[in-house]
Amino acid sequence: MNEELQQIRELAREFADNELRPHAEAWDRESHFPREVISKLGELGFQGMLIPEEWDGLGLDTTSYLVALEEIARGDASVAVAMSVHNSLPTQMILANGTDEQKERWLKPMARGELLGAFSLSEPDSGSDAAAMQAQARKADGGWVLSGAKAWVTNGGFGDVVVAMARTDQAGHRRGSRGIGAFIVPTDTQGYIVGKKEDKMGQRASETVGIAFEEMFIPDDQVLGDPSHGFIYAMQGLNGGRMGIAALALGIAQAALEHAIAYAAERKQFGSAIKDFQGMQFKLANMATRVEAARGLLHRAAGVKEAGGKTTQIASMAKLFASETAMYVTTEAVQVFGGYGYMKEYPVERLFRDAKVTEIYEGTSEIQRTVIARELYR
Repeated sequence: MNEELQQIRELAREFADNELRPHAEAWDRESHFPREVISKLGELGFQGMLIPEEWDGLGLDTTSYLVALEEIARGDASVAVAMSVHNSLPTQMILANGTDEQKERWLKPMARGELLGAFSLSEPDSGSDAAAMQAQARKADGGWVLSGAKAWVTNGGFGDVVVAMARTDQAGHRRGSRGIGAFIVPTDTQGYIVGKKEDKMGQRASETVGIAFEEMFIPDDQVLGDPSHGFIYAMQGLNGGRMGIAALALGIAQAALEHAIAYAAERKQFGSAIKDFQGMQFKLANMATRVEAARGLLHRAAGVKEAGGKTTQIASMAKLFASETAMYVTTEAVQVFGGYGYMKEYPVERLFRDAKVTEIYEGTSEIQRTVIARELYR
């Protein structure tokens, strides 16, 4: 790491240690997301790391962002997923496909942390098969009228603006993935309805909700790019999003590894610290090796992106390996703690629950393997 990257890492780690870790257990227990933390992240510039200075961001590279995100996730994965979604999807989609007027109106305050962004693609009956969505956008005078239900929207309730996908083709003339638009939707728009907050196994502080559009009017100047290319924009955004989830998973794994190392040095059995037993040493060595390998693959993916290369395969590889590493390392960390690891008052129990969803959201491990295999034959 160069000096600038080290400073970014230290700033993010200090924030995680002081502002997140002391409260993570309570936030998890109460399913409470601290909205004020987003403002603090914005003040540090962490909500606009990938946005050029022209649009009030920091204009940093992908590696810098991923290093910061890993440290935030090391403090609390629920805060990290809010940061990841905001930075990786709505802001990047507006940056890549929006007009200058849209960037001025939406991207600048998002970069400053004044507006929190969300992304809405999945629906109750279309998860991995996202192009099978049914939410409909009907052309009207001066804009579009949206109707339908969306599912599993991070930041969908207390966020400020959602980039949402809906069909712009019509029943009887469906065009598959080429008949979907992307819409910039302020959450105070009439007809934007927030459904129930999901009661989740892990990352419980993060807000995940269903939303509905009830004859919601969106003016033409809030359509992102070509109204038939929204699904394409979303897939392009997901490549960056998958790197973000990989960094998040890596932060969870790193936290679990640190707790396991510390506990193994403290816990004594048969007259010795358990770190002195070869079986425990092998376990910790395997955990540490997996974490380093995942970090190396993720930074390799970031390098491909920064060089202007195609990231579809390498981003899926990074997301797949890092998320499965998080699950492996947290499982082993619980084992290191033994019976105490199963108890809620010890942090590895929460980290174990937080890790699981990284294998599911922004593309399941099965979808990542499908993407990787498909790219092998291109």
